[in-house]
Order: sequence, then C-alpha cells, then structure tokens
Amino acid sequence: MGAGSEVLGLDDEMSRDHDWGLRLQLFVPDADVTHLLSMLDKRLPNQFRGHPVRFGFSGDPAVRLRIDVQTVDSLLATRLGFDPRRAPSAMDWLSLTGQAVLEITAGEVFRDDLGDLTSLREALSWYPEEVWRHVIACDWQRIDQELPLMQRAGDRGDDLGSRVIAARLVDTTMHLGFLLCRRWAPYPKWRGTLFTRLPLPSEVAPALSHTLLATTWQERAACLSTALDALADHQGRHGIPTSWPACVPFHDRPYGHVDDSMVPRLLDSIRDPAVRTLPAGLGSIEQRSDNVDLLTRATHRRAALTQSLRSTDT
Repeated sequence: MGAGSEVLGLDDEMSRDHDWGLRLQLFVPDADVTHLLSMLDKRLPNQFRGHPVRFGFSGDPAVRLRIDVQTVDSLLATRLGFDPRRAPSAMDWLSLTGQAVLEITAGEVFRDDLGDLTSLREALSWYPEEVWRHVIACDWQRIDQELPLMQRAGDRGDDLGSRVIAARLVDTTMHLGFLLCRRWAPYPKWRGTLFTRLPLPSEVAPALSHTLLATTWQERAACLSTALDALADHQGRHGIPTSWPACVPFHDRPYGHVDDSMVPRLLDSIRDPAVRTLPAGLGSIEQRSDNVDLLTRATHRRAALTQSLRSTDT
C-alpha cells in the first residue's frame, strides 16, 4: 500500500533510484504497535539478500526501518479522513481522489486474519450509484464549458491558447473514461498508461492522442467529438442516462459543444436528496483542483471541499 509505483504494478529499474528498499505494512491493534515496531527494529538486519532494510526517504532522509506498524484507523485518518465502512456521506465520497483510493486498494495483501483490510477495500470498490452519476455529470459539464472556447481561441488565431484548452479537455475526457469504466483514476504520471487499459470503445484513445497532435482547431474539435460521441454511446449502453451524439452545433457558430440535455438527464436520474442538493458542476475534489499539495492531504481535501460548499450557500 502507499504512493509508490510498485503499488500499481508499474515500477521498473528506474523506480529504484529513490525511496526504494524492503518495505511492509503491518496492521495491528493499537496496543501492539509500539511493542512490535521496537521488536522488529531490534531483530531485523540492515540488508536482506542484498536489498536494504533500512534506508532514507524523500523528505525523510534518516536511514531507518521502513516497516510500517499501525492500526487500520490510523491509515484511514492519514489517507482518507473517514471510514468508508461506516455509512460515509456523499461529501466523504467527494473528498476522495482516485489516487488516494488506489493507495489502499491496488497493492497486494498477503494476510488479513482479522478481515479489516478486506472489508475496507470492498467498501472502497466504487462510488455509490448516485454519487457516481453526479461526478459523471460534472465531467460532462466541465467539457461543455471549455469545448467551444478551444474552438473560438483557434478561430481567432490563438493557436497556443487553443492547444492548451484542448489538452485540458483531453485530461477531463480521460477522467470521464475512468468514471464510466468504474475505475479509480491514478495521479497524472500513470493516468495515460492505465487509461489505455480501460474497456472503452477502441476509437477513444487514438482520438485523444490525435487531438494533442492536431495542427488546426478544426481537427482538434473533430477528434474530441469522435472521442466524446463514443463515450456517450458507451455510457448509454451501460444503463446510464446519456445524449447521443454528445457533440452538437453551438449556436450559429462553426463550433461544437455538448448537447444541452446531457447533464440534466444525468442529474434528473438522481433520487437521493443528499446528492440532488449538491451544487451541479463542482463534483469531487479532484474535479475542482489539480493542486498536488491539496490533493495529497486528506485533511486539506476535506477542508477545501467543505469551504467551497459553504461559499455556494452565501
């Protein structure tokens, strides 16, 4: 478990140049933490089969044992800020990033005699149905807001601006793809790698790649339209309200945008009052910000989410 690339099964030889060595997480009752950590520190050697047992970390250069002995509750406090096994609220779910969940669910568990980790990982398998529809609607709304801007910027001769907006749209579309496949999205370094493994229509990934390579705004718009129409069709085939084609003409301009019925259809299908009353378009914390220092700290994520909702009430 944790933030290392090995948790996702994506580490390679280069991954060993920092924060690398023999590691393990042990989850025990609170009364056993101090005793077990002391015992392991005394008994374990500095190396095992040529690999370091004690080593420094980025931001923590002290050479010491890197076996974590902790409680499941302490893991939840630092990684999530709540216990998903105990009736989490919609706000709890929206405070999650995909990476935070993957740091708990993606790695291998060797033994779980008490069943705590198994129940925790099962609880984090995916969003509740109606929270899921809410965040899907948010991504479509984000795409709709910027798709005409990408075309307008290019039409006015701002090719750089058009490219920047296109890249933002590709990122949001990829996030939407993860949502539609019920897969937690990793942080940006591994997002493209795992995106290409999603069970999506075959034209989606090539269309997004071509969007980034396109030399004209018209070509960018056409490629994005191909990807978005395919995702909208995929969405409907899996029982989620949709509009197809997703991209339709934008007023009298030679641009496209997301069909006006897409977001309302998704939001109107939500029945849970706690989810229906959430502000449309804000979504989860990772849909609101890409700030690394915010997204990697559970307390910051939850505070920012709460504060932004208070702001919408004033």
